[in-house]
Amino acid sequence: MHRPAVAAEASGAALLWIHGGGYVLGNAAMDDRLARRMSHELGIIVAAVDYRLAPEHPYPAALTDCYEALVWLAAHPEVDSRRMAIAGASAGGGLAAALALMARDRGEVDIAAQILLYPMLDDRTSQRPDPDATLRRLWNNTSNTLSWTAYLGGADPHVAVPARRGDLGGVAPAWIGVGALDLLSDEACSYARRLCDASVDCRLTVVPGAFHGFDAVAPHTGVATRFFDSQCAMLRDYLGLRRPQS
Repeated sequence: MHRPAVAAEASGAALLWIHGGGYVLGNAAMDDRLARRMSHELGIIVAAVDYRLAPEHPYPAALTDCYEALVWLAAHPEVDSRRMAIAGASAGGGLAAALALMARDRGEVDIAAQILLYPMLDDRTSQRPDPDATLRRLWNNTSNTLSWTAYLGGADPHVAVPARRGDLGGVAPAWIGVGALDLLSDEACSYARRLCDASVDCRLTVVPGAFHGFDAVAPHTGVATRFFDSQCAMLRDYLGLRRPQS
């Protein structure tokens, strides 16, 4: 849990952060710096979830853990359950998208917005040839194949994979950001189009020349700062926030 030094005027707003790592690596603490930055910038609580990792714990273990964390956060005495958003990067972005669908289907917790950073949304990307393989940095088709295989196990991808879901209507408004040189760029753009077609407010940011995880590699560059600011703008709009006074 990360709490801001100065709370936003709209008290009780909160964000559930889901870390990346291809569904097989990582933990909540790896994104402490980013979570603190978001908490300070927005003036809200940010909770980062540790979820079980594949292949030891394939689908739906990680998603179940994220949903339980969301329910826990909604019931927290410091949190207004009507002012909650979810966010994640890479595999965490894929889990956030799946979590938004699960929350819609179960109807127990409302999500105000979903923030998806270069999300893993479609296992079918790993099954296609990549003509731009030499341009990839940090994430390529080999990594993608290994991660999806470990995560899915024997699960039905039409149930487990967000991009394979037929009906995206009624999910939380979305912000999707991805680099143009990211292997996951096409699936992110396709998912954004499908959300728009389903009458879901979706803001898509494609960063020219950027690779997978560019903002984590060089967080202080202008392009990474604008990427971060765009996410915060979406969250302010849907959580009813104003820039906190320092």
